[in-house]
Amino acid sequence: MSKALNIIFAGTPDFAAQHLKALIDSEHNVVAVYCPPDKPAGRGKKMMACATKLLALEHNLPVEQPINFKDTVDQQHLATYNADIMVVVAYGLLLPEVILETPRLGCINVHGSILPKWRGAAPIQRSLEAGDSKTGVTIMQMDKGLDTGDMISTATCEITTKDTSASLYEKLAIAGPKALTDALTLMSTSAYTREPQNHELSTYAAKLDKAEAELNWSENALVLHRKIRAYIPWPVAQFTYIESESKKEHRIRIWQASIIKTQSNAVAGTIMSADKNGILVATGTADQAIQLETLQIPGKKALPVSDIINARADWFVVGQPITGISSINQGVQ
Repeated sequence: MSKALNIIFAGTPDFAAQHLKALIDSEHNVVAVYCPPDKPAGRGKKMMACATKLLALEHNLPVEQPINFKDTVDQQHLATYNADIMVVVAYGLLLPEVILETPRLGCINVHGSILPKWRGAAPIQRSLEAGDSKTGVTIMQMDKGLDTGDMISTATCEITTKDTSASLYEKLAIAGPKALTDALTLMSTSAYTREPQNHELSTYAAKLDKAEAELNWSENALVLHRKIRAYIPWPVAQFTYIESESKKEHRIRIWQASIIKTQSNAVAGTIMSADKNGILVATGTADQAIQLETLQIPGKKALPVSDIINARADWFVVGQPITGISSINQGVQ
């Protein structure tokens, strides 16, 4: 028979807060919530609390915000909560071994992939970018390695050709809390097994970089489409249009696009058509083009291409490079 566990929770964004809410609503007791120090945000650079802290305060839970756990005072203070287990979800801080060993049952993590695939900071985005057909969450016993601990349970979900990182995030934010509470129920009875990861099958999900968002139109259409979907909501796939006379650069973000079958010898990066359906751009795949459907020009909100063309028809001329005079920098010869 299961029993209530005393839990320390550590997390930061909304994804973590949704897991914390599941724990608050469960039979278990959240004795403390850890999150990073508040950070300045917005135009006014006001100090802002993360989603996890706001939820904790709403439920009158103790909140701790150490810069890190290098200070022995912070390590000793965590031990005073006498927790059975520590649950870590998108916390953003590395935990030293002394912290991993402090709770009676150690620390567990909700990781956004089916381990050992996509260890690291950006598992959702890298899974989409790679063209995986499914992903999921893994409840993992934490050790001193990077996402290398034994697996306690997993939950999977399909990846569709319409999914973006934002939509996958929402899917996993539903699957993760249930998988977490189910795992805690097992752990509270000690009637559970831990499966070691096969390290030979591991892949690494490197943190996203803004530089990756600039598209190279000479790449395969499938690769381009996956990148567009993977980089929503950040850093958002984009291209730089340069006006021929002023040489002014405009970084244009792509929020929605699709692959269109075509028969053309157009050079990659060339605009093949521009109408209310979208802007069709040739790629490195001869029989497939990318149709841009929702774009965001600097200083404006994202809009359907039909609205963009109405305002900036001179930027998107059929037969011209989508990047204006910068085409040579995008791999277009």
